[in-house]
Amino acid sequence: MFGGRALNQAGLRSVPSLRYLQDRPHFTRHEYLASGDEPEDVGPGGGFMWDGRADALAAQALIPLLDAREMANRDVHELATRLRASGEAGQFRLLYGPRALRDDRQAAARAAKAITHFELDDASFHPYDSRYDAYLRGTRSLSAQELRGLALFESADKGNCAECHPDAPGPQGAPPAFSDYRFVALGVPRNPELPANRDADFYDLGLCGPLRRDLVQESSEYCGLFKTPTLRNVALREHFFHNARFTTLEQVLEFYVQRDLAPERWYPTQAGRAELYDDLPPADRANVDRTDPPFDRRAGEPPALNAAEIADLIAFLRTLTDRS
Repeated sequence: MFGGRALNQAGLRSVPSLRYLQDRPHFTRHEYLASGDEPEDVGPGGGFMWDGRADALAAQALIPLLDAREMANRDVHELATRLRASGEAGQFRLLYGPRALRDDRQAAARAAKAITHFELDDASFHPYDSRYDAYLRGTRSLSAQELRGLALFESADKGNCAECHPDAPGPQGAPPAFSDYRFVALGVPRNPELPANRDADFYDLGLCGPLRRDLVQESSEYCGLFKTPTLRNVALREHFFHNARFTTLEQVLEFYVQRDLAPERWYPTQAGRAELYDDLPPADRANVDRTDPPFDRRAGEPPALNAAEIADLIAFLRTLTDRS
């Protein structure tokens, strides 16, 4: 998809879902989990967007309005000018008073607030009406294949998906979010279809920029890390991962289980050797997760999932699609 003032600008990243944003935690550099006698620091988590740079839903709502690749308002003045000339200006004045849109920054903030309330109050943004939600409520059963997929999803030495995409109800039976909101480097192959990647020296480093700048000087351990997305409605997506490198769930799961076992399938080769994790500069490739299943397999070992198990897992993932 293209945006910008002339609708000819390609985006840098795939578009994250706008559903199920209401319980997203604030961004933190250090999230702690109970582990033995001492809490375990599991690193950064929370926030909105792939790099967590928006810490509130209203801040997230402003990002596409001001992004040169999206709605391309040059600044809040241009945004406010358009609001004053829009058909909704009268409603803003009825709600906030006759001076509601006179100040540019307040006008932009009120627009973001209106979008936020729409996303929070409209039930279509968080219906929790997938077949899996009905299964958790005990009002619907899953097929034998879907149940096998669920078992693989939860198995720590097979799919291990629930490690980052928790599928169990939360406190007071809250429906699962299917994301732990933490950040991880997965070594996703470079996407040659992205115009930005025509520059061999360009890298999208997630927490380290280019869109987020406040962590660049803090720690190189942040470079290449992107937030874990929710898996709700994942079967409806047409592009996967931050760089939209894959277009089917089959590709995604085959990459997960073959990344380090058959790297020549995923990465460019030179002199017969695959260049692993080629969408990161060499200095940051050590940040890629290589210890947690299914990424713990080594050459000569069988993959964590075979073709039949991948099919079962995808059958389960399709139960996460909202019905409304």
